[in-house]
Amino acid sequence: MRRISRLLVISLFMVVPLLMTGCSGLSTREQRVLSGGAIGAASGAAIGAVTGGSPGVGAAVGGAAGAVGGLVVDELDRSHHRRY
Repeated sequence: MRRISRLLVISLFMVVPLLMTGCSGLSTREQRVLSGGAIGAASGAAIGAVTGGSPGVGAAVGGAAGAVGGLVVDELDRSHHRRY
């Protein structure tokens, strides 16, 4: 059991920095869509788990809704800046 924990910690320290650097060159629109999707997926999974539903389905639905929400927020921000 101890070997699995050690392997998990080592892999997390290797994977997390790689994932973070992969998102470093995103445009503002891409950042908003990605963060909206991540927030939606986390919220959907939590709601699915609390209500007795499937956390996986909640994460998928919440992630899709969050990504669309991030895109809508970006479009509203762009149209606001074009006007003023």
